[in-house]
Amino acid sequence: MLFSEREIFIQLTPLNMLVSLALLIWTQEGKNKSFWLFLFACFATGMLTEYSGVNYQLLFGGYVYGKPLGPQVCNVPLLIGINWFIMMMCCGVTVQYLLNAAWNRLREPGQPERNDVGFWAVVLDGALLATAFDWLMEPVAVKLGFWIWLGDGSIPLKNYWSWFLVSALLLLLFRKLPFPKNNQFAIHLLLIQTLFFLILRSYL
Repeated sequence: MLFSEREIFIQLTPLNMLVSLALLIWTQEGKNKSFWLFLFACFATGMLTEYSGVNYQLLFGGYVYGKPLGPQVCNVPLLIGINWFIMMMCCGVTVQYLLNAAWNRLREPGQPERNDVGFWAVVLDGALLATAFDWLMEPVAVKLGFWIWLGDGSIPLKNYWSWFLVSALLLLLFRKLPFPKNNQFAIHLLLIQTLFFLILRSYL
């Protein structure tokens, strides 16, 4: 994107997101009913909340989506619902992994290892992580034409509050549903996306 035909890579965004989704599902152990329920809940919640923003300027503020994200339903790209699942899964798994690692490293002798440390820490810290990622991504997404903010083009503060609240609700579901939350690919995917948007935000 920085050194060659930017439009080619922008047009490949839907393929990139679909491959990320496929790999995230493929590497997930224990794909039980709870996992699929979480996936559907993230997709549906993402589509509904974004619908309220695009069509009624609620929650996130006033904005419109561009064409690079592919087919839309009621002015919301279907890929946005997929992206909500990817982000919630990646942020939830990453925070859970870090908390587990800290506990298992610092635990007192005789205490058992755990893989479910910090119920509310996963919810709140995961929501903060998702919101921070959105802050990192926003200027890049606007420059690439993924969406446009209405008015003077500035990003409203309520966008970030809404990201935190919606993320916290979905991560609460993530934490309560009984499915494995140790998908290492989710952690790597979040790192890759963070580096991607960090570099583009710095040099684009």
